[in-house]
Amino acid sequence: MENDRKRYFESFAEEWDKMFTAEELELLDFLIDSFNLPEGARVADLGCGTGVLFDIIRRRIGPGGMLIGIDFCTPMVQKAKLNFPFANVYTVDADVECLPLKKDSFDIAITFAAFAHFIDQKKVMQEVSRILKQKGRFYIVHLLSSEELEEHHHQVGGPVADDHLPNREEMMRLFEEGRFTDVKITDHPGLYLAEAVKE
Repeated sequence: MENDRKRYFESFAEEWDKMFTAEELELLDFLIDSFNLPEGARVADLGCGTGVLFDIIRRRIGPGGMLIGIDFCTPMVQKAKLNFPFANVYTVDADVECLPLKKDSFDIAITFAAFAHFIDQKKVMQEVSRILKQKGRFYIVHLLSSEELEEHHHQVGGPVADDHLPNREEMMRLFEEGRFTDVKITDHPGLYLAEAVKE
C-alpha cells in the first residue's frame, strides 16, 4: 500500500511544479504573508514535494532563518534540493509520521497540499507538536475545500481515492489531543486552512 502511494507521487515528480497556476501561486504567496513569519524563524515544510513553498518561505525568514522540507517521495525531495541550493534550506527524505527532527526545535510547521494524504493524521499531529517550540504555530493548507478535495481524490482514484481531511469536529479533536490551542479553521470553495498554536 505504502509502495503504491510512493510510486503514485513519484510519477508526478517531474511535472509537480507545473501543476500550479500563477493565480494559485499568488494565493499561496498571500497566505504565507498572512502567517507573519518572523525573520530568523525555523520552519518545517511537511510533505514539501518539490519545494513549491520554499522560495516564498525563504524570502520571509531571511538568511538567518532555516527551512527544512520533508517528504517520503525521494524524486520530489531530490528536485527540491536541486531547485533551492541555499545554505539555510535543507531537505530530508522521510515520513512525516516519524520526523527525524529534534523536540521543541521549530517555530513554524506548514503542510501544503499534503495533510489529506497522511495515513495516520493523529500521529502526524503528535509529531508536529513534538518538534514545535511552545507557542509554535502549525498551518494546514489546501487550495480546495475539504469537500472539493474529497471529490477530487475520488475522481483521481488509485492510491489517493479515499484520501480526505477530517471533518471540523475531528480536526478540532486532533489539535486538542496534540496540545494545540487557538484553533481556526477556514473551509470554503478554493481554500482549506487550519491553524493552531502549540500550548
